[in-house]
Amino acid sequence: MSTPARPGLINIRTGLWVMSGFMLYGFYLIYARDFAPDKAAWIAGASDGPHFEARMAHVHGNLFSLLNIVFGLVLMNVKIPETLGKWASRAALGGLLMPLGILGELYLGLPPYLVIVGGISILSAALLLALGVSRSRA
Repeated sequence: MSTPARPGLINIRTGLWVMSGFMLYGFYLIYARDFAPDKAAWIAGASDGPHFEARMAHVHGNLFSLLNIVFGLVLMNVKIPETLGKWASRAALGGLLMPLGILGELYLGLPPYLVIVGGISILSAALLLALGVSRSRA
């Protein structure tokens, strides 16, 4: 039976996988803008509407993935209270709901609840991690 991953390690693993996915999505966006048969229409609508939302999902997906990697490294290298570290880790993972929620709105017509929950989660993670580092035992 394997041992559960340490809080920071799961953030690093998840962050790298999700970042890879959003990087691949970026290649789709390049295709849609530069090579697709209807690229002129895509470019014309790029500053608002669905094309803008697609770019927002790509940017936030990579940013929040990178934040998970950084938060994971902090969690693994700074001695913060265990409970605080677990909650910061979970909140950072929950932050990934924001870019996934943007994609859900765009492609599935979902309401923006995941975007809101993800935004609150990543902010909570930053605050919890700041509190934990402030209380660190050096």
